Amino acid sequence: MSNERALDAIDRDILLHLTRDGRLTNVELAQRVGLTPGPCLRRVKRLEDEGIISGYRAVLDPEALGRGLEVLIDVEIYAQDRKSFEEFESTVAAFEEVVEFRRMYGRPDYFLRVAVADHAAYEAFITGKLSGLPAVLRLESHLTMKKIKADG
Repeated sequence: MSNERALDAIDRDILLHLTRDGRLTNVELAQRVGLTPGPCLRRVKRLEDEGIISGYRAVLDPEALGRGLEVLIDVEIYAQDRKSFEEFESTVAAFEEVVEFRRMYGRPDYFLRVAVADHAAYEAFITGKLSGLPAVLRLESHLTMKKIKADG
């Protein structure tokens, strides 16, 4: 199915409420958007089938999980051949500390978001795992002063 169809105000309202609380029951959601449960459920199902709603998730508290230090890392690599960067990507993606990993256009080559317990754990991650990879040319770490807005 194509998700090129324009979303109407009710669809957008459904998405807003589910983004804020994905655990709403269909009855609660229907009440909030001014529909009866049947039509509301059909709209949600259609939004899922069209790929507009791609899933639901729990938002976890990193502090409670012992991963309260989050660091953003710019990574530049030596490798220019496909095999080398694919090996680099599969290795880094498997690291438990890495919670987000993106290949970028231009520089840096990659952007990582890692979550660890503290500065000692971050140092151990950098020195014991990331900087030791053969493809790594340069790492630049960014520590957050204040999180202003996050999607989760």
